[in-house]
Amino acid sequence: MLAVAPRLHAQSQNLRRIGILVPSAYGAGMIAPFAKRLADLGWVEGRNLAIESRNAEAQLERMPELAAELVGLRVDLLVTVTTPATRVVKSAAGTIPVVFSWVGDPVASKFVASLARPGGSVTGLSQIQGSVAPKQFELLKALMPGLTRAAQLHDPKYAGGPLNAIYIDEAPRAGLALIRVAARSAEELEQAFAAAAREQARAMVIPPLPLYVDQSARIAQLAKQFRMASAGQVREYAEAGGLISYGANLADGFMRMAPYVDKILRGAKPADLPVEQADRFELVLNRKTAKELGLAIPQSVLLQATEVID
Repeated sequence: MLAVAPRLHAQSQNLRRIGILVPSAYGAGMIAPFAKRLADLGWVEGRNLAIESRNAEAQLERMPELAAELVGLRVDLLVTVTTPATRVVKSAAGTIPVVFSWVGDPVASKFVASLARPGGSVTGLSQIQGSVAPKQFELLKALMPGLTRAAQLHDPKYAGGPLNAIYIDEAPRAGLALIRVAARSAEELEQAFAAAAREQARAMVIPPLPLYVDQSARIAQLAKQFRMASAGQVREYAEAGGLISYGANLADGFMRMAPYVDKILRGAKPADLPVEQADRFELVLNRKTAKELGLAIPQSVLLQATEVID
């Protein structure tokens, strides 16, 4: 027994602890593969790594409490996804290093000084959203010739976010009138679609907010019920029955945080690790849904598709 005790003490001394704050079930589902990616880099749970995770369950108001819990555990590093979660964690973290993903514009959000030279104790992966909204509008117009009015789901809690500004700015450039309909909860989704239908919107764009990602199947069903072409950003939307999804691969973004974690735990400073930008944008088409809506998919759109679901 005396020979074992020193080894156990050394093992506990070498254990590093990271905290992960995810906004919803979608992010929570990526923690296990993320842990596996860390294990591939030499950080194995129970051996030299402990992972503490918290899930806000799509409730933005819970994030400060959960971030404070993770900081209180004296973690060595914090991992976060989405702009709102990163803002909360950065505020609570103090000098604890933070690695982020799913952040639209970390410079505009004042998380980093610049992409090349983050400065401070925060770095990670940016999903620049500027090209997503115009591409979604372009695809919807190609799939629904004559489209002039589209709707956008939005949650007033995120009213100041960059996604809202991008859709509002890009719709007129695409020749579309944009009707914004609010849905703060799953229970409000149907009334949002009904409001859009009353305004004669024939298409709907769905930002990748935690609630909407978790409710992909419900939103896809409502889009078909109200006979609207629809575009989400995460591939799971098209897989759940939505007409199309176009955007960065969010699962890939989550996994790409692992090398940052590895480097920082080995002594690198976040200030010296440039922010990477998403480089995998996917177009997933649901041909079955197109048929249900009576839409023909042009060859020009098919040729751009990463994947076609039948």
